[in-house]
Amino acid sequence: MCLAIPGQVASVEGSQAEVDFGGVIRKVNVSLVDAKVGEWVVVHAGFAIEKMDEEEARETLRLWSELLDQEEEFSQD
Repeated sequence: MCLAIPGQVASVEGSQAEVDFGGVIRKVNVSLVDAKVGEWVVVHAGFAIEKMDEEEARETLRLWSELLDQEEEFSQD
């Protein structure tokens, strides 16, 4: 299974960016997209593979959070 996670670009230097994943900052290769500070990108395996709007990114993160909460409840039973 492949997972891609949205994050917000905090800084860009050449083909590398620091991307904020809800308080966790990671270096990401942005050579496949034209990412600017403040924009949201979808990251897979250390590469930003596409840009997305903020509303869609936040909804995706909300769904991930909901899924993880359900998994936690299931594992406690």
